[in-house]
Amino acid sequence: MSDSHSAKNYLPGTHPDLPPPVRTTGPIAWMRINLFSSPLNIALTIASVWILWSIVPGILNWVVFNAVWSATDRKDCWGQMDVARDGACWAFIRGSFKLFLYGWYPEEHRWRPNLCFLLFLVAVVGVLRENMPGKKYWLWYAVAFPFIAAWLLVGGFGLPPVSTNKFGGILLTVVIGVTGITFSLPIGILLALGRRSNLPALRSVCVIFIEFIRGVPLITLLFVASTMLTYFLPPGSTFDLLMRVLIMVTLFSSAYIAEVVRGGLQGLPSGQYEAADSLGLTYWRAHQLIILPQALKISIPGIVNTFIGLYKDSVLVLIIGMMDILGLGRARLNDADWLGLAPELYAFIAIFFFICCFSMARYSLSLEKRLETEHRR
Repeated sequence: MSDSHSAKNYLPGTHPDLPPPVRTTGPIAWMRINLFSSPLNIALTIASVWILWSIVPGILNWVVFNAVWSATDRKDCWGQMDVARDGACWAFIRGSFKLFLYGWYPEEHRWRPNLCFLLFLVAVVGVLRENMPGKKYWLWYAVAFPFIAAWLLVGGFGLPPVSTNKFGGILLTVVIGVTGITFSLPIGILLALGRRSNLPALRSVCVIFIEFIRGVPLITLLFVASTMLTYFLPPGSTFDLLMRVLIMVTLFSSAYIAEVVRGGLQGLPSGQYEAADSLGLTYWRAHQLIILPQALKISIPGIVNTFIGLYKDSVLVLIIGMMDILGLGRARLNDADWLGLAPELYAFIAIFFFICCFSMARYSLSLEKRLETEHRR
C-alpha cells in the first residue's frame, strides 16, 4: 500500500526512470549478445575457452612462473629448474640485452641513441597528439628530426664520428624502419600524383618506376645495393652500405605507398575535383586543401599496413651482412655457453616486433575513428 501511495505522489511525466533490466545491460548482456547469441556462437565460445585453457597455462608457466632470470650460462640456468627446459632462460636475453639494443655502438657514446629515442618520442607526441599547441612548429620539428638524428648517431659538426658499421641490433632495426617510413610517404604521394598526371612523360616515368619496384623482391634490391651499386660509382669512391640500404628500402616502400594513395585518389567523387576547380584553386592548392586530405583519410589502413610490412622486412638486411636484432641473436646463439636457447631469442624478437607493429595498428584505428565523418547505422 505504501508503494501505491508513493506512486500517486508523482505527477504525470515526473516519475524517475527505472533502471534497465539486468539482462539487457552490463557484462551479462554483452555475453548474451556476443558469445551466446546462437548455437553456433555458443559452440565457438566453448571451443575457444577450451583452446585457451589448454594453451595459456603452459605458456604462462614457461614464460613467467618457471622462468629463470639470473644465471651464468645455459647449464646454470637449466640447473635452477625442477625439469630442464621447463621454463624460459631469460638470463640469456638479460645478459645480452645491451648488445641486442645498441649493437657495437661505442659504450661511451650510447647517450646519443638514447637522446635520439627521446627526441623521436617528442616528435611523435607533438605531431600525433590532437590540439597540440604550436602545431605548425611541431610539424617543422618532425621534418627536421631525421637530420638531427643522423647528426647525433653518425657524428660530425662537433661530435666524434661513429661508423655505421657499429650499428646493430634494435638500433639498426629502428633506424631502417623509421627512415623508410618517414621518407617513403612523401615520395609515395608524389609518385601517386605523377601516375595520375596529364603529362605523358611524367606519367610514364612514374608507372615504370612503380611497376619495376613492385615486380622485384626487396631482397634482390638489397643485393643490388650491397654489391652492384658500387660498379656505377666513379673509381675509388665509396658509398656507405647503410645509406644504400636506406635508399633501397625507402624506394621499395614508396612504390607500394604510391598505389595505396592512388587508390584513395580514385575513390574520391569527381565532384571534389570540380569543386576545387570552381573555387579557382591551382593544382597544388587544390590537392593540398581538398583532394589529398580526403584521399589520405581513405588510405590510412593501407598506408599503415605498408608501414608495418616495411618495419618487419627490415630483418632482411641480415642477408647482406648487416647485424640487426635477428642477426645478432643468431650470432649470440653460437656461444657455447648459450647453445639451445633459440626459443627464448625468437620469443624476445617476436615480442619486440609485436609491440612496435601493434602500436602502429592501434594508432591507425584511433586515427580512423577521429577522422570519421560519415554516418553509420
